[in-house]
Amino acid sequence: LKQQGVSQSMSRKGNCLDNAVIENFFGLLKSELLYIQEFESMVHFKHELELYIEYYNHKRIKGKLRGLSPVQYRIQSFIAV
Repeated sequence: LKQQGVSQSMSRKGNCLDNAVIENFFGLLKSELLYIQEFESMVHFKHELELYIEYYNHKRIKGKLRGLSPVQYRIQSFIAV
């Protein structure tokens, strides 16, 4: 991390709440992309990953976000202000 200029985030032992969002995302990524598809190469995987992230942010609806995608939800909150 230091070589890349990234600061590591460390919370107290047993306090993993700051990781909950990304852990959830990686769980979904594995079950919705990684485990159901075979990749011909790393290039193919990267392409499919980019498509998945686009889908996740712009098209995948979430019940917790009132049936909107993450981007739609953020746009809606900006319009309401």
